[in-house]
Amino acid sequence: MTAVIATGGGRPATAAPRRLRGWRLPSLASVGLLPFTLFYAVFFLLPTGAMLWLAFRSPEVAGRPAVPGQPGGLLGQAPTPAQPVVPAQHASFTWKYLNNAVHGIFFDGLKSSIEISIFTAVAAAICGTVLAWAIVSSGGGAARGGSSIFKQLVMSSSAVLANFGGLPLAFLFVCTLGTAGTLTKLSKHVGFNLADHFNLYSVHGVELVYLYFMVPLMVLVIAPALEGLRPQWQEAASNLGANRWHYWRHVAGPVLMPNVIGSIALLFCSSFSAYATAYALTNGTLPITPLQINQQLNGNVLSGPDTKHIAAALATMMIVIVIPLTLIYQLMERRTARWLSH
Repeated sequence: MTAVIATGGGRPATAAPRRLRGWRLPSLASVGLLPFTLFYAVFFLLPTGAMLWLAFRSPEVAGRPAVPGQPGGLLGQAPTPAQPVVPAQHASFTWKYLNNAVHGIFFDGLKSSIEISIFTAVAAAICGTVLAWAIVSSGGGAARGGSSIFKQLVMSSSAVLANFGGLPLAFLFVCTLGTAGTLTKLSKHVGFNLADHFNLYSVHGVELVYLYFMVPLMVLVIAPALEGLRPQWQEAASNLGANRWHYWRHVAGPVLMPNVIGSIALLFCSSFSAYATAYALTNGTLPITPLQINQQLNGNVLSGPDTKHIAAALATMMIVIVIPLTLIYQLMERRTARWLSH
């Protein structure tokens, strides 16, 4: 039976059911977010934490006494060289592996990765922007009278090519521009030996292959921003006496610049983290950071027990470079969306 409590004004009040203080039932949205949270924790947070632990933690070494050398036996036994003493080492926090990651051959690999990524990102941004503008200005923009078959075809192809990489892409270029590729053999019949002027298995060859999937990615990223340029802006600038250069310099350029900067950051990250294509083309000999990580994880006996720790330090350096660029991309995208929404 519901209890009735008399209030000061003489009116009865129904006692509220007892509730646990500070406890609320989870909402349906939070319950639906739980699978994503678990996926994010298992496949991102946990591996990242393990990588950072290896990058800043030296392994424990049991130690070993010195072993004297043994001469060869009478039955053809090979002599055994002497083994020096290995001092015991306790696991502890260290900066040694990060220090190694920014010195020596690892620094050279990081420098090469940055140079390749900068060149391919800028080149893909220029080519992709020109191609996207040609598509939009050809009548494919929504503000210019609907979509065209040409635009749909190019955008669909770009979506496919932007995700086409790795071993299939490397095999495609080897069959086309490799030493025994189709175009290489064809060039010999016309009196121009392509192999004497271009090496697909070099840094320039890797850069060319990277552009194959980075230019379509730039088209996908910059096309919506180009479509957002309103024709009224150009008409207003023309009525005020501005020519095409003035329009792009003072109106369209400032609107598109945040998107272009963010796109270059995105392309840099895509090139910087690429692995399979470069490995397939150069057989792992190209001195870039992703391939150096692979060398450490695949049993580089010259590095001893520190291989996985050095690989984790190299991966940490890549994350340190990629995270600010990712934040720049998100910030520039928000700024562009705010401009185009007005």
